[in-house]
Amino acid sequence: MLFLNIDTAIDKGSFCISRNNEVITFEMTESRNEQAGWLHEAIQHSFKQNNLDFRELDAVAVSNGPGSYTGLRIGLSTAKGLCYALNKPLICINTLQIIAAAVELEAKRYICPMIDARRMEVFTALFDKNLTLIKEPFATILNEKSFSDTLKEDHIVFTGNGSKKFRSLINDNVNAEIVEHNIDARNMISLSAQYYQEKNFADVAYCEPYYVKDVYISKKEI
Repeated sequence: MLFLNIDTAIDKGSFCISRNNEVITFEMTESRNEQAGWLHEAIQHSFKQNNLDFRELDAVAVSNGPGSYTGLRIGLSTAKGLCYALNKPLICINTLQIIAAAVELEAKRYICPMIDARRMEVFTALFDKNLTLIKEPFATILNEKSFSDTLKEDHIVFTGNGSKKFRSLINDNVNAEIVEHNIDARNMISLSAQYYQEKNFADVAYCEPYYVKDVYISKKEI
């Protein structure tokens, strides 16, 4: 199976081409502001440099949110355009699931991925150690009582760029563990293969980024 995996959901933009769970090539940009102009050209260059034809792809996978509004639209529009032009399946993977999968081997009971949503707010969800979704993605403002009921009985690995803010609130709770791990497109590979085997494909025409919260655009006063 040959997949193109795209992640522009959070801080950095990246993609990788993988075959049978092995990375053929990987590229990343550090600048969120350069993702739109960088992504298309970098993908084309990688295919050419590795003597690959776009028609060889079995599917295109994209990290589909939650995350940066602009980043999500860049990633999804690129993936949709390729899938439409090549008549290939589109795989949309929740960004929180990708973050959770990156620390799956370190979990004892639960995994709580967190994406920074400014100030003390995060986008989060709860998975068990087998990546079964326990609590649907939601937005929350962190405080000392966050996840306290679960932490009384069970161990939770908190991870993602939003988990750093939670460190000062856990009060040395032995059931709370912070694992700092920055994801990129390479963390999508096993999930892409799983989605493909399950034929868990998105509708190329109608799928949208998964924001969790509505996009609010303020009007400029005249």
